[in-house]
Order: sequence, then C-alpha cells, then structure tokens
Amino acid sequence: MEAKPIIAGISHGDINGIGYEVIIKALMDPLINELCVPVVYGSPKVAAYHRKALNINNFSFNNIRSADEANHKKANMINCLDDNIRVELGKSTQQGGEAALVSLERALEDLKARKINILVTAPIDKKNIQSEKFSFKGHTEYLKSKAGVEEVLMFMISENMRIGFASGHVPLRKVHEAITIDSLMRKIRLMNQSLLMDFAIRKPKIAVLGLNPHAGDNSLLGSEEAEVIIPAIKQAEKEGILVFGPFPADGFFGAASFTKFDGILAMYHDQGLSPFKALSFDSGVNYTAGLPFIRTSPVHGTAFEIAGKGEASENSFRQALYLACSIYRNRQLFAEISRNPLKHQDIEIHADKVDELPPDIYNQEQQL
Repeated sequence: MEAKPIIAGISHGDINGIGYEVIIKALMDPLINELCVPVVYGSPKVAAYHRKALNINNFSFNNIRSADEANHKKANMINCLDDNIRVELGKSTQQGGEAALVSLERALEDLKARKINILVTAPIDKKNIQSEKFSFKGHTEYLKSKAGVEEVLMFMISENMRIGFASGHVPLRKVHEAITIDSLMRKIRLMNQSLLMDFAIRKPKIAVLGLNPHAGDNSLLGSEEAEVIIPAIKQAEKEGILVFGPFPADGFFGAASFTKFDGILAMYHDQGLSPFKALSFDSGVNYTAGLPFIRTSPVHGTAFEIAGKGEASENSFRQALYLACSIYRNRQLFAEISRNPLKHQDIEIHADKVDELPPDIYNQEQQL
C-alpha cells in the first residue's frame, strides 16, 4: 500500500523579514513535492509583494481554504490575513508581529486537528510579536506552553553535529542557577529519547560539556562540574544512557571531538550555538525535541537588513523541511518497531523509506 504523503504546515514568520524569500526559493524546487505537500499559512497578497520585490515570475501558490484541499503536486497557501495587511520590508512593525502570530496559531490548530503532519516555522521577531497572546522568549517556549509538556529541548541539527542546550534563552549571569542535577537529567533523558525515536540511532552516545573554563579544572575555576554535572552524568549512566564528560568546550570543538558523539549537551546558549553556526550556519536546523508533534525551523532570524534583496539563502529552511519529514518517518518506524519488536529485531534499515528522501538529506536513517 502506498504511503500517505506528508502534509507539511509552514508558518510564514515575520512578513517584513526574509521568511517569504526562503520559503518561496525552497518550494520552487520540484523535488519538494516528491517529499511532502507544502501548506503555507500566510497571505497571497504578501507572497505576491515578495515575489515582485525578488523578481520571481515563475512561481505561484495554489490558494486553498483548508489543508484538506491541498494539491499534492503544488505549493499551497491558506490565507490567514486581511487584505489590508501592509508589508514594510526590513522594518520591525506591530502589524508584522501580529501577522506572524496569526499564521502560527492557524498552523497549530490544523496540527492539533491532524490536518497537517509536521510544522516548519519561518523566523519571527521576538520583540514585535509580544502581546497578551504571546509573552514568550521565542517559538520554543510558546510551543512548549501550547503543547502542555513539562520539558522540551532546543536541539540544533546539522550534518555533522546535534547540539542541545541545558539552559535556553537565559541571561548568562543566571545560567548557573538554571543548571541542577534534576534539570540536567531531564535534558539528558530527553536527548537520549529523541536520538532513539527521532533520529533512529540505536545506541546514542551523548557528550556533556562543562560550564566553566577547562570544565572547572578540578574545581579551581568553578565547582559546578563536581557538584552538579558529574553527579548527573553518573546518574544517567546508572539508567543505562551512554553519556560522557564533562568536556571543556574549547578543546572539544577545537579537536573535532564532536564528530565522535551522536548528541552534545551544551550548558548555555552561546556555548553551543557559536561553534554550531560557525560550522553549519547555512545548513543547520533548529528542532524542538520533546513536543508531541514535529517542529523545525531554520537557524537564522528575520534578517531585516537583507529582506527583499534576494540575498537570503534558502538552504537552512530547505533542510528544516527535509529534517521534519525524516523525523516523521523515523517516529512512524519507531512506533512500528515498538509494537512488533520481534518482527524488526534483525532489521538494520528500511531501504524503501530512505529512497524516498532527497540525496542531500542528513543520513540519520542509516544509523538505525
């Protein structure tokens, strides 16, 4: 029986940034329609404005009223906005924030109703989107609240590394307060589960970074390693998780030790994101692990300074779409194996599923 196509919901992000540019450029690739059915929650008027600014004449959306009407051979769009919406390229406006939230809300409604299977979010402006409906630091915290889950993991994914964060959007001076044995254990467990279920890695190896320079240097430069991080690692080991560390961050990335692990847990935002973006900015993906649904996004922001100039690369957005589809298939396979463990105990790979993926998608399936 032929597998059902993956319906990919896409929120358009801030209408004055590069969201529409990367969405349109990515969806112009005919291979996308072989992978999934794109449904953009946006505005035909705004899309037309961006196409004109970018001088793109050989692409248009198939306008639909509901995801149920999506044409499986085209890029579809559901109009979420009033026709009076005003586009001001490169500017952060209140209307831009409101439009971003409307798109996100509509996409989540359809995700909950199972009209779409995955969600890819274009960048928002974290400042102008703030309102009574959205009082969060970003997509991750908002989606966590909407999903009603206790823990999520901001997981940066590229072809050569997967980095999660023990603390998210937290001021640097408060990071040490956010890191406890219990909080680290929750992140380690969640990362391990995601590597198993979402990335089809049978025995994932996780590296944990230190918080202080030289991982504390035997508590000479800080005691968090000895008092918090090492006890968490030992507890995780007792639970059967393959976890190692703590590693000094500079040497870990400088010596390319990250290539030896399936997942890396950084202690704070810039500790992990700085090397990640230096190595994978154009192709990296932000994945929110721990949600009951699949959400990915490109790693870049709204980039107002280049909006409408045709300079934005769509590769990170394309990879976000690819990865979301890959995780969707991996979760289906994981659920099938969980239901029938004896049937699948000798299976190393489902070749028919891999053949469906574009050639440049990350090769996570090959690690099953």
